[in-house]
Amino acid sequence: MKEFMPQNMESKKKVLVTGGLGFIGSHTVLSLIKSGFSPVIVDDCRNSQEFIHDSLQRLSGTKIPWIKEDYQSFDSYREYLEDEDLDGIVHFAAYKAVGESVENPMMYFQNNVSGFIALLNEVLKHDIKNVVFSSSCTVYGQPESNPVTEQTPMQIAESPYGATKQMCERILQDFAAAHKEVNSIALRYFNPVGAHHSHEIGELPLNKPNNLMPLVVMAAKGLIEKLTVYGNDYQTKDGTCIRDYIHVEDLADAHVKALDYLMTPSSENYKFVNLGNGTGYSVLEVIQKFAEVNEVVVPHEIGERRPGDVEAIYADTSMAREILNWQASKDLSDMVRDSWQWSKFLDKSNG
Repeated sequence: MKEFMPQNMESKKKVLVTGGLGFIGSHTVLSLIKSGFSPVIVDDCRNSQEFIHDSLQRLSGTKIPWIKEDYQSFDSYREYLEDEDLDGIVHFAAYKAVGESVENPMMYFQNNVSGFIALLNEVLKHDIKNVVFSSSCTVYGQPESNPVTEQTPMQIAESPYGATKQMCERILQDFAAAHKEVNSIALRYFNPVGAHHSHEIGELPLNKPNNLMPLVVMAAKGLIEKLTVYGNDYQTKDGTCIRDYIHVEDLADAHVKALDYLMTPSSENYKFVNLGNGTGYSVLEVIQKFAEVNEVVVPHEIGERRPGDVEAIYADTSMAREILNWQASKDLSDMVRDSWQWSKFLDKSNG
């Protein structure tokens, strides 16, 4: 399925996308191309598969450079960094599962924090002027009130994953203060779900999923007997955790807007911005909406609370509208429909 044909690649701004074959990264690559950028992917496929690169090239009608390496293996692509005169970096290459981070925190600190420090050193070495950092609403911990704004105080992180995002934001803030020549922005996004409207790329958990939507899909398909809802005794409308869900295509567009913002002269060289829909949905509401829209049954049961889970969090997105000229356009029905259709595409591809 051919989505669009970009213009001459030589005239485009070049952007390195670490983790560019992952869930959010792959969608952002398509948005970058559609918006006139020339992305280069660095991804070793530890959380993706090679066919995603083929899908991206097919959907964009463009040959997309791909360096199949760990983003921290700078020696393997340093020649490219030196020769290509990059206009920016969009950094996605981080581990992201709350439960896994509780079980294996050192893996998260090594990849997410130590690796990010090394990447910023490369930014300086190669005179790269713009950095978009993939952050998360987990930086807020358990907020005292909702919706959260960018001024909401950070609480102690509920998981090592959340702690790595807090650490990286502080590192980026101090980096920006010391290096005024580099513009940077941390995008604090909430819960990405859905899939590309072609249904040819989407979320691809290769191991046991830790987040809700892949587990809902698995339960609907009968791949697991029942979906476990972790706790129904929270102080929420139905006792289950509340999250702000954002469609991955909306999120991808926000990264393009962020690059445009960084490349426009401004008095500040560091910002942090919430990205969400601004509405909180409970776990049971998501399950019910998925079943209703897709006309399927989602078997589920109530289990014990899960360590690291925040009770409720959803975004105030006023700043994103103000400085990025961005707001989410897709609703929960779009998210559950595209997630289901993507899973059916995978069934056909594997069948």
